[in-house]
Amino acid sequence: MPEARSWQVRWWQSQWQSATGRWRSATVEQRLTWRLSAISAVVGLVVAVATVFAAGPWDSGQRTAERARAAGSPGTGGERHGEGPGRSVPSASPVLAPLGTAAVAPSPDSGDDAVPQPTRAGLADALEPLLDDGALGKPRSVSVVDSATGRQLYGTQADTQAVPASIIKLATGVAALSALGPDHRIETTVIAPGDGGGDGDGAKGGAKGKAKDEDRIVLVGGGDPTLTARETKGADAPASLRKLADKTASALKKSGTESVRLGYDTSLYSGPVLHPIGPNENISPVTPLMVDEGRLDDSDHGPAARSHDPAADAAEEFATMLRDRGIDVKGEPRSVKAGKAGKKTRPLATVRSQPLSSLVERALTNSDNDIAEALARQTAIAAGEPASFDGAGRAVMDRLNKLRLPLSGARIVDGSGLNRADHVSAALLAQVLVRAADPDHPELRSVLTGLPVAGFTGTLRGRYAQEAVGRGVVRAKTGTLTGVNTLAGTVVDADGRLLVFAFMTNGTTDPQGAQRALDRMASALANCGCR
Repeated sequence: MPEARSWQVRWWQSQWQSATGRWRSATVEQRLTWRLSAISAVVGLVVAVATVFAAGPWDSGQRTAERARAAGSPGTGGERHGEGPGRSVPSASPVLAPLGTAAVAPSPDSGDDAVPQPTRAGLADALEPLLDDGALGKPRSVSVVDSATGRQLYGTQADTQAVPASIIKLATGVAALSALGPDHRIETTVIAPGDGGGDGDGAKGGAKGKAKDEDRIVLVGGGDPTLTARETKGADAPASLRKLADKTASALKKSGTESVRLGYDTSLYSGPVLHPIGPNENISPVTPLMVDEGRLDDSDHGPAARSHDPAADAAEEFATMLRDRGIDVKGEPRSVKAGKAGKKTRPLATVRSQPLSSLVERALTNSDNDIAEALARQTAIAAGEPASFDGAGRAVMDRLNKLRLPLSGARIVDGSGLNRADHVSAALLAQVLVRAADPDHPELRSVLTGLPVAGFTGTLRGRYAQEAVGRGVVRAKTGTLTGVNTLAGTVVDADGRLLVFAFMTNGTTDPQGAQRALDRMASALANCGCR
């Protein structure tokens, strides 16, 4: 290296003296700001480098396992429920690819051998030492399946029935999407007596002189737990109680009605309102009418204090909104069964939920129990079953059977997995994911796009800090009850093969240790070709 010239030395000395002078004359606050800026820059650089190395071997800006297949591969459809092209072997998507975009695939004529499958012996070498972790209970049930062929590549106690906890939501989501389709929306409606018009967006016609005949309106719950009383933005926001009040007030005023009595109808559901787990911060009473999932705070996911009577609270909120819009609501809202009143009714106003695909994604990403129970009941309604816990369980099982999934010995009694009477196998849940990845079932795709991303989203946001190889690559639904730890999802191995997995263990006494053990197993799949 050439030596520095004398003028360069003098320039460096002057710059150093100037910098040290500014430091000595700076205030304490300025020095603190400079320190924080320097630390942030260093941390940012370290995180960027760590993320690159965590993703596995890279070459020219891409994982080497993916590079050869990325070029020339066709794209897929829309984020939530677009249909991707047919392909024989799904392979690796870019690290943290947008949810809903399908994995990059080899060309259609490349054959199954284009991306080699792991072998059972290779998978056993990777997983069985981890299965010896003392934090795991019994059984220790594992199923690893090739997503393209549906063939189980490795299993241990894979057919053993175990309590699944929240990973049962995978089955709930697949059943609902299969029964109703990804574009289905749940309606919340306000009705009034009479033969008058009305298309759901406000009554048509109606003489002002008939106001006395139209002084009873009913808010009818359709089973949308995401109906919100908060401000909403965007065309695809949750259904808004405020907009429903706007439409209802406008329709009433057009018909000359300025004073009403309000009823609310929850007859769509039957059976017990309380989940068998009882009053709980993880789930509201299960009713077809509620706002913001019956939450008593500003949260939209996770545990929270819940209303004891979400339907009555929703009706009270709606009455207040109507009064704010110039409608005199007489007395307190009353529970009624409008559909059994024997009188003709007409819709005054209707709002619709986000599409079912979005509700499934939200249920899986945040492990949302209220949405999961609503999805199970929508499945029951579609099947002609009672919209109760029992009817929903039967309907979900029936839809899974129609998808030709291995149900021997399985029992599903709720949609959320909070009930310990649920018993399914790892083999069943792995095959549920295989169906969701099947190009012949694009209607099920949001079950995959809703899976949390390890280290980044949903219930996996705070996990995989110590399992860098799985961070951003593993996508999985979590399950946790006291003594129960489960994990099921998808992972791309080091060769670029898309695998699905289900890990289940019951009888754990160290929940954090068991959780880490399952995360290490998923990361082991991401880290090996296992042949």
